[in-house]
Amino acid sequence: MIELEGVPELIDPVMVAAFEGWNDAGDAASTAVAHLDKEWKGEVFAALDAEDYYDFQVNRPTVWLDGGVRKITWPTTRLSVVRVGGDKPRDLVLVRGIEPSMRWRSFCNELLGFAHELGVELVVIMGALLGDTPHTRPVPVSGVTSDADLARTMDLEETKYEGPTGIVGILQEACTHAGVPAVSLWAAVPHYVSQPPNPKATLALLNRLEDLIDLRIPLGELPEDARAWQLGVDQLAAEDSEVAEYVQTLEEARDTAELPEASGEAIAREFERYLRRRDGGGPTAGSGGHATESGESYLRDTPGTPGGRGRPPMAQRPESDAGQDGGSDAEPRKGTDETAGGARSDTRGRAPGSGDSPRPSGAPDAPETSDPSDASGPSGPSDTSDPSED
Repeated sequence: MIELEGVPELIDPVMVAAFEGWNDAGDAASTAVAHLDKEWKGEVFAALDAEDYYDFQVNRPTVWLDGGVRKITWPTTRLSVVRVGGDKPRDLVLVRGIEPSMRWRSFCNELLGFAHELGVELVVIMGALLGDTPHTRPVPVSGVTSDADLARTMDLEETKYEGPTGIVGILQEACTHAGVPAVSLWAAVPHYVSQPPNPKATLALLNRLEDLIDLRIPLGELPEDARAWQLGVDQLAAEDSEVAEYVQTLEEARDTAELPEASGEAIAREFERYLRRRDGGGPTAGSGGHATESGESYLRDTPGTPGGRGRPPMAQRPESDAGQDGGSDAEPRKGTDETAGGARSDTRGRAPGSGDSPRPSGAPDAPETSDPSDASGPSGPSDTSDPSED
């Protein structure tokens, strides 16, 4: 049931969504939405019923203490609204949650119901995939859509992908069929340093979102965190000659593939962003968000929301027998997270095969960093698949 009492009429609203799980390598996308929510002080005004969409043995609820009172946070998807001030104020509807375990069509229909009731004009879904990209280069971010007209007017790629997909691809197609303009933004995360957090990929997604909706986003400590992350990975890679050599190979392939972009549109975009930030142009953060009162505590986020600073994880050593012919796609990968409450299947950090996740071109195949035959949880397709990217 959709309850929107207390939410004022919105101004040119854009829905921005991200989901933890198969479509969120390095937690880059979900952390980007968490950053927007934190910077603009959004408050949750609605949450989907967790029992309708989640397997609690896969995504377990958490217990926490609030002034000595034990409370439970259920794994679900929450929505908040923030108003961005400036000369041309507008509202963002932030959707942040976990890829559902079941009933994906109903899940998308419920989100589209919110979009319809709120008058959302554009849906932007953010995701991140593992790719053959070096951590020393700018993070590739691809903007794709299923709408040919939207691709033409917003300078996006029209997706041609065929293969296994995640909730990002399903939601984008649901928006297309419902006549709601939808765009997916995909950041490529280095597969050899895939563990979260990845502030550099999060920053790249926010920069691309900023360009897409012509909105100045306060970045806070993200640029500093991104620099610290890269320096940390540099140090770890330098300690292993095989990893260092592999990174150099990726750098050469990337530089060769993107040499034409070193001049022209790429430089122009960066220069325009620099001028906007130097001159303070464009909409800026207002005096906070607005929403209905939060109600019961189970609608609140668990303390310790992602987005803080963290030390980069150890780079994974490439296997000596990994293919280097550059002719096939990296297989999806999967990690697990054992908690005191039981085994929690965590599909974050795998290369998604969603309907809009183009693979970086010109790079050699990724070495296998986990057993691809390990079965996937209900939140995503089997890891034995080998999706063909655009």
